[in-house]
Amino acid sequence: MTPKSFRAAALIAAFAATPALAQDSAYQFQGVTQIFTNDWFGMPIGDRFDRWRTGGYQVSTLWASDWDGALPYAPFELIEVRFRGEIIAPDNLAAPAAGDRRYAPALYLGASTHFDYRGFEISAGADIALTGDQTGLMDLHDSIHRTFGGSDVDLSNFMIEDGVYLNVTGEAARSFEVGTSELRPFVEAQIGVETLARVGADIRLGNFDNESFLLRDPVTGQRVVAIAGDTTGGWSFSAGGDVAYVHESVLLPDNGPAPEDIRFRLRGAAHYGFGPVDFSYGVTYLSEEFVGQEEGQLVGSLSMLLRF
Repeated sequence: MTPKSFRAAALIAAFAATPALAQDSAYQFQGVTQIFTNDWFGMPIGDRFDRWRTGGYQVSTLWASDWDGALPYAPFELIEVRFRGEIIAPDNLAAPAAGDRRYAPALYLGASTHFDYRGFEISAGADIALTGDQTGLMDLHDSIHRTFGGSDVDLSNFMIEDGVYLNVTGEAARSFEVGTSELRPFVEAQIGVETLARVGADIRLGNFDNESFLLRDPVTGQRVVAIAGDTTGGWSFSAGGDVAYVHESVLLPDNGPAPEDIRFRLRGAAHYGFGPVDFSYGVTYLSEEFVGQEEGQLVGSLSMLLRF
């Protein structure tokens, strides 16, 4: 199958899942949120070198019988359907060093259920992931560079192999009120494209989104509003961090550098809502992910939620 046909199949499947939920009277559309990540978004302190975790995009639609400001107590009453693409690149796109990580484009199509189990906030889901040249993302990367006067992107001989994987994720968290803030420790596990276990915490200040539902960006760990609460505007701020033990990674294959066993993330963000729109902007530090990586990097995140 050609790259173009793979992209078309993924997009068709992504949009085909949405009407299926819409036809079920038990589910009502609750909102759509988008998350962009890029090292340029971290300006003025961002990485801005178009390398490593250089860019990604995710769009999620949320479906539930109703939203009353709290998670349901049973699984599958709140469903997230998502589509995500990410480009991971070596430091030098024109002449990558032999010891640098391989070019690793990936597309994900999946769904998760979110619910409350005895006070624990549970997220569990899975994605079908496509990796390698079949995604067509290198062509997109190259076209963006050509449009803005950058160097050509042709890393066909420095790319991870084509593959299709089942990527399973799960998170359990608990929220605690600390004065006017919310502290939320969590544990997470992932098996598939990257197999890892993670533990961390986030703190959130401000009250405009107290009854909102938040999703976690898989690259940075930033949490963004996915279902709006009753409030119509205001500010909130968040900060967080986590550490992961990495068992293996398809994104760092045997013909390249080995993955670091331990990686961590530190993040901060500002969130603002007014009328029908919620915005988030955050910056995240990502530690070294492979043996030989000289330093970590800063990436930025932009998120937008539209209320309907």
